[in-house]
Amino acid sequence: MKILCVIPSRMGSTRTARKPLLNIQGKPMIQWVYENASRCSALTKVVVATDSDEIASLVNGIGGEAIMTDPNIQTGSDRVAVVAELYPEMEVIINLQGDEPFIKPRMLEQLVAPYLAGEKPDMTTLAYPLDMDTKYHEAGAVKVIMDIHHNAIYFSRAPIPYFREHAKVPVYHHMGLYAFRRDFLMIYKNLQQTPLEKAESLEQLRVIENGYKIRVCLTEEKTLEINTPEELEQAQLFEYVE
Repeated sequence: MKILCVIPSRMGSTRTARKPLLNIQGKPMIQWVYENASRCSALTKVVVATDSDEIASLVNGIGGEAIMTDPNIQTGSDRVAVVAELYPEMEVIINLQGDEPFIKPRMLEQLVAPYLAGEKPDMTTLAYPLDMDTKYHEAGAVKVIMDIHHNAIYFSRAPIPYFREHAKVPVYHHMGLYAFRRDFLMIYKNLQQTPLEKAESLEQLRVIENGYKIRVCLTEEKTLEINTPEELEQAQLFEYVE
């Protein structure tokens, strides 16, 4: 199976300036993401999709491949779809965010496991058990609940579900990376943004609102995603172990 991994990487950030080029333990963040993804044997090709000449130059300089895309593209998955059109032979397309420097190759394998097993979900995503004590009420922690077939019922920044009575209901912490069946990605790119997507600022809700399914694949742990100066400080001391 041919799997393309696209890493959308924009220079602009509302929270952390020039985020893809921030130094983490001696090398830029986008280099961490690219190199870790490239170590995943399940992937056929890894490319960076960017609107920045500076990012493209860096990626090309380390022997990678960068593709320039329109800076006005709305979301990361929309940017990924534009790049996917350049590779018609690819059957599955991954959207790996450029702020996941410590992504592990086996996490990408877990993300595409249904496709490798011969299944054909519209798309997949990754999640791990939510820390209910510290993250349940945190808006920055995106929660996902699933049906019995491991398809997402809903993603939210709010604490879901509401526990009216004491019960053990699994709640998962969503990681913002996705894999798409190629033909579905071509459908997705033509879908308009939806009300819940805009309300929660979660692009994956566009899929659910249009009646499609997202398979949630599970991993055991979280990565350190870089969105704030505090997380950047943590990254300098983070011990990456595959």
